[in-house]
Amino acid sequence: MRVLVTGGTGYIGGAVLRALRAAGHEPRGVVRSEEAARGVRARGGVPVNGDLRDPRGLAELARDADAVIHAANTQSPDAAEADIAASRAIRDALEGSGKPFVLTSGAWVLGDTGDRMADETWARNPVELVAWRGPLEEEILAAPGMRGIVLRPGVVFGEHGGIPESVAQGELPVVGDGAQHWALVHVRDLADLYVRALGAPGGAILHGIALVATMRDVALLGAARRGGRSFESATLAQARDRLGAFADALAINQRISSDRTQALLNWRPSRTSLVEEFLGDGRLAAA
Repeated sequence: MRVLVTGGTGYIGGAVLRALRAAGHEPRGVVRSEEAARGVRARGGVPVNGDLRDPRGLAELARDADAVIHAANTQSPDAAEADIAASRAIRDALEGSGKPFVLTSGAWVLGDTGDRMADETWARNPVELVAWRGPLEEEILAAPGMRGIVLRPGVVFGEHGGIPESVAQGELPVVGDGAQHWALVHVRDLADLYVRALGAPGGAILHGIALVATMRDVALLGAARRGGRSFESATLAQARDRLGAFADALAINQRISSDRTQALLNWRPSRTSLVEEFLGDGRLAAA
């Protein structure tokens, strides 16, 4: 299957390219430069010229593919606008084709779940940082004539990347007392879920969650790896001054289940130990 992947040189998208190739698909990574093209080739993909801010060109690439996985984010002030325009262009290009379109959303659209366990049917209550994603999810899920699928990754870790690694390295402070729970997933398990998502029915909401741990857990493991026991902490107000709306996303408490997703797609995440990830002998990262 020819699978168009946006964000193929990114942390998540790069892992998706490798997983698609390993599963026998032909991943096509959207690139804007020769450097990005080399990155896509290194991950087993075929580079195709395109731009997230060129909806018309993106639509042409989508029409030429058998499936689309949208995993790109411009990480810029206009990230929401660019993502919405790109997603709508892909949706319109695939209308009437019956092809799968996997849209990347995220667990933060569920907001704070308190002490309850949220599943795939939980009502959205997004933090400000991702408030725009809820309506976009609805648009893609309801699009006629294609298989719109929403995949909500948790906080992604592994292979020396992701937000947990930044906390472990002391690059991000623990917000508050760190007792807030995070829904987490290893990047390789998540990539496997993206591949499986291509076979999901239209309208499916998938949770890419493998385990739940507190922010303090992550920070303590990181401190231990660095040979100490202390870590930087900040009040929510201090974190907002430093990180803006991102601070509120770090501060919410989320207990989230992926049981329905696992049952639907026979997805079995295998990397579920933060202790081994941060303090292990390296075999997990190399597996």
